This record gives sequence, C-alpha cells and structure tokens, in this order.
Amino acid sequence: MDLKEKYKKEIVPKMTEKFGYKNLLAVPRLIKVVINSGVGRNAKDKNFIDSVISSLERISGQRPVTTKAKQSISAFKTRKGMVIGVAVTLRGQRMYDFVGKLVKITFPRIRDFRGISPKQVDRQGNLAVGLKEHLAFPEIKADEVGNIHGLQVCLTSTAKTCEQGLELFKLLGFPFKNE
Repeated sequence: MDLKEKYKKEIVPKMTEKFGYKNLLAVPRLIKVVINSGVGRNAKDKNFIDSVISSLERISGQRPVTTKAKQSISAFKTRKGMVIGVAVTLRGQRMYDFVGKLVKITFPRIRDFRGISPKQVDRQGNLAVGLKEHLAFPEIKADEVGNIHGLQVCLTSTAKTCEQGLELFKLLGFPFKNE
C-alpha cells in the first residue's frame, strides 16, 4: 500500500481517535521534506560539490539547488557567494515515496542503527534526522562513490505539539527508540 493511502485509511482514523479532532483537516500531515548537505571543508573542490549534487539528485529524484554564503567569514574561510551547501525540497507524491523509502529501506541499511530518539521531534511536531553516510540509500552504489558525505532530512508537519508529531511519525512507521 502507498504511504499516502495508508495515511488516509489508517493514520487519520487512529489520530482522530487518540486526539479527538472534530475536523479531518485538523489531523496532522506531512507538508514537505527537505534534504540538505553542507559541503564544509570541500567548498573549493568543484568535483566534490558536483558529486554531492548528483547523489542528492539520485536520492530524491529531483534536481537540488546550491546554497551560497550570504557573507564572508574569515574564520570559516568562506567568501560571499561561495557554494556552501546543496538542498532539495520534496512535496506531494515524491515526498511520500521518499518517506516510504527512508523508513522501509534506508533506516534498516544504516550500520549500528538503534532507532531515532524521540527528542529529535521539536515542539512544533517536525522531525530532523541526520545521516553520517549517504551510502545507506539504495540508489547509491558504494563502488561508484569517490567521496562519502552526510546529509540531513527535515520532515515538516502540520502538528501543533511534540506529542502529535511523535504519534504521526510513529504511525508513518519511523523506528523510535524506547526511552
């Protein structure tokens, strides 16, 4: 079953029963997923930036945008206008496909993965997950990769509280640690 169908048929009734929503539109849902990766020390290496762009494009199925420094900071050796990161925003069906792939395929492939801490859900009910290696995604072949980089996945929901967001992500299938 598709994650969007699962949300409509299973998650909405369970959330309505638990929190007592009077309107279906009040039930928390995912709005967007942002995948980003900072290039850090390798900001001057054009090949590294291109490899990060191509890997995020493979992972998301969408062309990422480069983020540029707004001001020069000598301590970080950055100049204004220098590429310092790569980001892609997913919405709609692509977002649901990515979240399904993240939960069912990517998390089980991460080495020494014990689950997500419930503290990673913020007060507004959004979840941010950092991955040290992008090799956990099935689209990335380990033998083709020259540079390993980390990335961050931010899932934005319409939940009003941490408890509602945590329940939404649990019902979507995210593996949380038992604390």
